[in-house]
Order: sequence, then C-alpha cells, then structure tokens
Amino acid sequence: MEILRPIEIAVAWIMVQIHSLLTGVLGMADGPGAAWVLSIVGLTIVIRILIIPLFFKQIKASRGMQLMQPELQALQKKYKGKTDPASRQAQQQEMMELYKKHNTNPFSSCLPILLQMPIFFGLFQVLRGLEQLAKGDYQGKGIENLGPLTADMAADVEASTLFGAPISSTFLSSDLIEVKIVTVVLIIAMSATQFFSMRQLTMKNMPASSLDNPMMRQQMMLMYAMPVIFAVTGVGFPVGVLIYWTVTNIWSMGQQYYTIKRMPAPGSEAYRRKQEKDAKKRAKKGLPPVPDETAATPEVQPPSGQRVQPMRKDRAKKKAADPTAPLTASPEPAEPVEDVVEDVPEVASDGEVRGKDGLTDAERARKRYEARAAERKAAREKRLAAEKRRRQAQNKPKYNADGS
Repeated sequence: MEILRPIEIAVAWIMVQIHSLLTGVLGMADGPGAAWVLSIVGLTIVIRILIIPLFFKQIKASRGMQLMQPELQALQKKYKGKTDPASRQAQQQEMMELYKKHNTNPFSSCLPILLQMPIFFGLFQVLRGLEQLAKGDYQGKGIENLGPLTADMAADVEASTLFGAPISSTFLSSDLIEVKIVTVVLIIAMSATQFFSMRQLTMKNMPASSLDNPMMRQQMMLMYAMPVIFAVTGVGFPVGVLIYWTVTNIWSMGQQYYTIKRMPAPGSEAYRRKQEKDAKKRAKKGLPPVPDETAATPEVQPPSGQRVQPMRKDRAKKKAADPTAPLTASPEPAEPVEDVVEDVPEVASDGEVRGKDGLTDAERARKRYEARAAERKAAREKRLAAEKRRRQAQNKPKYNADGS
C-alpha cells in the first residue's frame, strides 16, 4: 500500500538503527540472529516512549470522564424519551459543554491505540515483504531498498528466528511445528496482557459510582471481547508482529501500574489502598491520618413515606431547649406554619433521593470535594507567597546607622 510507504520506511529505519546499536555497541552477532528479533522489541520501546505524552492525556481524559459521570447521567435522565430534533440538539450541546467543563472527550482514551495502528500495519507490511525485498523486488514493484534496509539485510531478517520460528512466518503460512507453538504462545500472552491491562485500568482505578453506566458496560464487554479478537486474527500475523504487540501490552501494564499506584483516581480501589498505606506511614511518624475527602458525609434523612409534621414556633423553641421534654398540647389554635417545617427530600421517578438543592448524595459529596480542593489550592498559594516574601526580606541588604 502506497499510503503506508512512509511508515514502512520509518519502521525499517528504526529497526536498522537498533540493530546497528546492538551489534556495534553490545557486540551481538551480525547477520541472522537475536539482534534482529531484539530490534523489534526496541522498535516497540521507541514508539511507546514517543507516545508517553498521549498516555498521560489518556489518563487525564479518563479521570475527567469519571468525574462527569453523575452530571452525564443526570443529563441523560433529563432528556430520556425525548426524540424530537430540538431536544436532541439541546442534549448534544449540553454534553459538549460538560466535556469542555471537565476538559475531556470520549476519544482521548483511544489516542495511543490509534497512533500505534499505522506502526502495526507498517511492521506487518515490512515483515510480509522481506522475501521480495531480499530478491530486490519489494511488493512486486522493483524496489531494491526500503530506506536503509537493503536486500542483504532483508535476507538476514527473514532468516532470524525466535525459538526456531522465523519472525516473518505466520501460523497459517508455515508448516513448521516451531511456528505453530511460538505463535500460539504469543497469542495467549498477547490476549492475557491485553485483558489484564484493561482490567487494571477499569476495575482498580475507577470509583464504584462510575462503573454502573452504559459507557462503562461497553468497556467491560470490550475487555472480554479483545482477547477473542486477538485469538482469531493472531493466526494471520507474522511472529514479529505478535512480538511487537505483546511487548506493547507488557509496557502498557507496567506504565499503568506505576501511574495508578502513584496517582490513583479519587474514590477508586487503588485510591483506598494508597490512603491506607499513607495512613500507616503517618502513624509510624506519629502524625494523624489525612481525612478521606471522597467519603460523603452521611445525612440524616427521614424514613421513606413519612412526612415531618409541622410545628409551631414556640413549641419548636421548647423542643430545641429540652429535646427530652414532652410537648403538651396547646389550647390555642394552630398558627400558620412558616419556616419551621423541615425539608422533605424529593424522591425522583427513578428512585434517587434528591435534597432541597436538587442534588443527590454523590453529587453533593463531589461538590464538597471540589470546594475543599479549591481551599487547599488557595492556602498553598498563600503559603508560597508568604515564603517568597520571607526569602526576599532575608536577602534584602542591611544598612548601618551611618548608611554603610
């Protein structure tokens, strides 16, 4: 494919440079051998390093999606059953405002995979065309060199093996038992690492409140479907491509493990474990534990179906002064109740309890968390400003009485 030619040349260039590094610096044998197999591993590492900024953007976008789930679900309930064009347009507009508010979008989590797909297919084309390139006729178009990858190098790559399986062979195109075994093992490793990588991101780094929504259910289905897709399509991939994708999944698992351990999403299982670990460290130093800001303050709600009875102002004052004192009936007629009736929570049609402010417990807890975060940020900025003034005062030159 002509459209992939620049990608194929870039893949060949990286492989040749890594091979030269392995043979020239580390002293590995030139020609067919492990150096060309490791060049595919090196290609994977180079690509993963280049897309590290996209990985952090993916993590940031995922957290934004988690935080906006309560608002997104409320928006979906608001327009539930409304199929007219005006309602659909209004819903789309409000959803775009939500994405802008949380600085996220549903496609950011796909960026690392989308960027790797051209590399994946470029490597597939290079490995599949090694035999033709070794004969000086790459893809039947008379191409003798693919960038720095010459015909002699192509012959060496084609002859390189992993445990006896040529890296350019596929399960379907080879009758060698070594190819069958190595391909099956790599497909299993690739499927398993993909499954555990997705499970690690969804189950350990997402709050329980974010797991019960249509988007999350789709991701859960994808988590179980991807290994099956790899198992079906993997038999048509060269061994070298399977090496590339398996190493990519292993890298992703390690990168996600480090990120989740150091910066877990608030409310997730990983966040709870980090809080416990930090509390133990503080206890050893004799410090009090840091309060969990994601925990919602329990609010006393009246029993379902019972209405709080109105109370006259004088009786309310008497009850407040002595809660245990019995309230005797007053001969005076009941006065109009003004502001002493306690708030009765509103029970929506979907069963969610909303207070007088129109928010659920989860939404109210999130607002408290954001307010506390803003207070901490303001206090930190105030502290830094005071420290800056103190340092400036210390560095200010002092003068004697005579001005010297």
